[in-house]
Formats: sequence, C-alpha cells, structure tokens
Amino acid sequence: MNGDDFGRLLYLGLLLAAVAGWGIAEYRGRLGQGLRSFLAWGMILVGLMAGYGLWQDIRHDVTATQRETAETVEIPRSDDGHYYITLTISGRSLTFMADTGATGVVLSQADAARLGIDLQSLVYAGQSQTANGLVRTARVRLADVTLGPFHDDSIGASVNEGEMDGSLLGMDYLGRYAIEIAGDRMILRR
Repeated sequence: MNGDDFGRLLYLGLLLAAVAGWGIAEYRGRLGQGLRSFLAWGMILVGLMAGYGLWQDIRHDVTATQRETAETVEIPRSDDGHYYITLTISGRSLTFMADTGATGVVLSQADAARLGIDLQSLVYAGQSQTANGLVRTARVRLADVTLGPFHDDSIGASVNEGEMDGSLLGMDYLGRYAIEIAGDRMILRR
C-alpha cells in the first residue's frame, strides 16, 4: 500500500467514524430504529451504485439507433459527437465510425477477425498516414455488404496493422451516398 492509498483509507476511516459517532449519539436508547434507518440508507446507496454501474448497458437500449427506410438510412449522433454506422458484411453485423476525413474503409484487426479474415495470411504492403502516424495496411475485399436497403456485392477495404479501437468507414464507401447532416442526424441516400 502506497502513501496515497493509506491517505484514502485514513480519510474513509475518519469519515466512517464520524458518521457512526453521529448515529450512536442520535439514536442512543433507540438502537433498533437506528439500525433500520442505517439499513434503509444502505440499500438506497447500493441501488444507486448498481444503477450507475448498469447505466452504460441501459443507455444503449434507451438511446436512438440507426433507422432505415426504403430510400434512406438515418444515423443519430453519438454522445461522443461521432456517427456510428452498422453494416452487414457476409451476414455479420459490424459497426463503423463514419469518417469523412478518411479516404478508405479501414478495419481494425479485431473486426477483421470477426469477419473471418485470416490475419496470419495478410500481406501488409500498404501504408496509411493517420493521426497516430504512419501505419502498415493490408488490402482485402468485403463481400455482400448491406446498409439498410442498399447492397454492394463487394467493396475494397484495408486492415490496419496498428492498434485501433474500432473500424472506420471512409469516403471510398460513404461517397456512394448523398450525405446530409441535419441537426443530430446523418442521413444517407442513394
């Protein structure tokens, strides 16, 4: 235990002693009532902590998602300010961040593996300039790509050899659509 941990433990101990001292003084002679109050507040605190811990999972069920019609696909802006588009590729759903500043479609290694691409057989002969510097890339073809009512038999993509949190959907693909940003929605139509 380092000095910071010891300081935090000491602070929490003093805080607990102060609350316990107040409880003993307040409920002297009524210990049963004090324990019931303490347990009720403890359950409320545990409930709040559980709700906070589950908020990330709950939020995805409550927030708006990609909406598709016969002529358009509407993508809501995420809390982080980006637009995330879900494509179906060879029967598998994969979420991309729309990146109008990127030229191509770039897959993270994890997403490429999820699509069944053998990472060991890739040849990283290409290079891309990214915000994190120069990275090596391997060209691949993605078959049977669907976005809502729109279908492409095959599109080109690159697998990034470097670390990526997720895959990017660049202008090679987005350029196939008329793109409109209206309020907090990106609207794609062909």
